[in-house]
Amino acid sequence: MSHVMNTYARLPVAFERGEGCWLWDTSGKRYLDAMAGVAVCGLGHSHPKFVAVLRAQVGRLVHTSNLYQIPLQEKLADRLAAISGMENVFFCNSGCEANEAAIKLARLYGHKKNVEAPAIVVMEKAFHGRTIATLSATGSRKVQAGFEPLVAGFVRVPFDDLEAVRRVAEANRSVVAVLVELLQGEGGVNVCHDDYLKGLREICEAHEWLLMLDEVQSGMGRTGKWFAFQHTGVAPDVMPLAKGLGNGLPIGACLAAGAAAQLFKPGNHGSTFGGNPLACAAALATLDIIEEERLMDNAVKVGDFIRAELARQIGGIKGVREIRGKGLMIGIELEAACGELVQQALDRGVLINVTVDNVVRLLPPLTFGTEEAGLLLATLVPLITRFLDRQSAPQAAAQTA
Repeated sequence: MSHVMNTYARLPVAFERGEGCWLWDTSGKRYLDAMAGVAVCGLGHSHPKFVAVLRAQVGRLVHTSNLYQIPLQEKLADRLAAISGMENVFFCNSGCEANEAAIKLARLYGHKKNVEAPAIVVMEKAFHGRTIATLSATGSRKVQAGFEPLVAGFVRVPFDDLEAVRRVAEANRSVVAVLVELLQGEGGVNVCHDDYLKGLREICEAHEWLLMLDEVQSGMGRTGKWFAFQHTGVAPDVMPLAKGLGNGLPIGACLAAGAAAQLFKPGNHGSTFGGNPLACAAALATLDIIEEERLMDNAVKVGDFIRAELARQIGGIKGVREIRGKGLMIGIELEAACGELVQQALDRGVLINVTVDNVVRLLPPLTFGTEEAGLLLATLVPLITRFLDRQSAPQAAAQTA
């Protein structure tokens, strides 16, 4: 009997080592990793330059606490500000903590404007975390169920619907911010239309709201830019970040600019482990390697190849609703719940994911090449085709009966 709390429906496999885009389980079987630890291991596994940095840092210093200056933290903050155009950074340990910081910034911003009960516009199908505040902001009853009462102060609207946000702006004078993912990851790899962010920025400026972009899953080069907002030319006021930032070392960050950058003062927020020397060394090494190896360019090239091949091979098949994404953040929406594909792919040595029941989600390492992409497609396409054939067989039988 395991003494680990039963919070995960784990697959029946345990990995003991990895190299590049591959993992080996405890029996020695090799698997192609098309999930990268859910968009975390952008450099793949055991990248030699990354490993060397971690070994050196562990031998020097792991942790001191934020009671003291941390030079690596300051260096990382400078680097993140340079690549994002933001002004300053609060460091934490995870995406939900980064989103918690964003929510606190919005509330503090509202109170400084004398708004008694500041509210934040959030989206249907959004995912911002599993703490009480972030699950309240999340647009999933499955995540929220059983944890009521939820935190008040969130106004939910459909994703990618500017008119819905405008209606809230006219009707609710307590709103002080919008929190949104430009690509909803857990929600099904939903991609907003090109003018959505521009429209949100215009609404926020007209009503003096903060524009807060959750880049926890879409950041760190996954879409072909450092951050998804950089495809639009419209910058946020607040940006939560995590997952790929440390390539597997837990680190999160909440970046701010403009009025939001001046809100937190000593005592307003904090973290015991946030931005410790080891995590910051990992993040700096990750940034260096992404740049040196041009992994953002690779994400565009390989992501375009995978989506084009999926469209060519299964795009016209009945039962495939849409193939979408940006860079190496890819979703294949089917008409039927397809969770069984995860185990079937695992049996064939490929790691994939299914989210919102009917969307196959692919989040390969940024190091994924066209050869690995070809291997992925050679396994995944037949699995999806056979799955859809089985789905259509009862319908065909019923029609002929």
